[in-house]
Amino acid sequence: MRVVITGGAGFLGQKLAKRLIEVGTLTGSDGQPHAITKLALADIVEAAKPATDGIAVETFVGDLTEPAVVERLFAAPTGSVFHLAAAMSGQCEQDFDLGMRINVDGTRGLLEACRKQAAPPKLVMPASVAVMGGDMPEVIKDDTATTPTNTYGTTKAICELLINDYSRRGFLDGRTVRLPTIVVRPGKPNKAASSFASSIIREPLQGDDAFCPVPVETPMWLMSPRQAVATLIHTHDLPGETLGANRIITPAGLTVTVAEMVESLRRVAGDEPVGRISFGSDPEVENIICNWAGRWESRRAGGLGFEGDESMEAIIRAFMEDDMVKPGASA
Repeated sequence: MRVVITGGAGFLGQKLAKRLIEVGTLTGSDGQPHAITKLALADIVEAAKPATDGIAVETFVGDLTEPAVVERLFAAPTGSVFHLAAAMSGQCEQDFDLGMRINVDGTRGLLEACRKQAAPPKLVMPASVAVMGGDMPEVIKDDTATTPTNTYGTTKAICELLINDYSRRGFLDGRTVRLPTIVVRPGKPNKAASSFASSIIREPLQGDDAFCPVPVETPMWLMSPRQAVATLIHTHDLPGETLGANRIITPAGLTVTVAEMVESLRRVAGDEPVGRISFGSDPEVENIICNWAGRWESRRAGGLGFEGDESMEAIIRAFMEDDMVKPGASA
């Protein structure tokens, strides 16, 4: 089986690629395990190739909104696609046309490429908490109507419906999973409005200062990178018939307030890292984050075998084990 990962140069794409190499198989639409024979990592920049014994890894560099790039990526028969490439929340809010071009037009072009495959491939796309916003119920349930209040959330909601319809028509075997905010991301802050949620853990642990731009009572719905990768693979391997017409899944996330995140950091690493966090206000970030839902019910996911992180402390320890750069070391 050939597997395509868009956004393959990103931190989640890289972690997913490494995990797929470790497990070696994915479940096909026929319900049977298929050996992964080739990984194709596509991104706007060159993706690093993970070490592998027996699975060929190829990289594709280019803008996935350009038809020629997508045609080249899908020239070989493809069994599965993990579509991780996207413009981030902050980028979409600053540049409407960019968000629509990358997230909507780019996804539509990718779906069309899947449609042209001789056999309909499986496709997994992360959606987002941003599909909900505004005047929301206290807890978001599986059947709560989407109410995005920013361009990023709107693009993700559009893509959810597109994947539902392409699957209904048999063009592909798609599914979207509304990943919580992923914490703790390694590396540097990015253009996501939620980037601070990783920064207030990552930077203090690594000896740097961090700034929290939202009120400490703000609830956040979170998931560790480890669990995000496991969730993507589990979403892929679900039989299509168990999902039916609704291919949109709310997985098992963890709800904590910013204050609880900080106290978890204190319990794991002591007072010194917490002292490196300053608190204030950034209206642009608040306008996005404080309109996201922080409490989600994942009843359907529970019946489909999804698992979540044990605690905020466990998320922090996972970062320290997997990705933390020790203070004074080069990133």
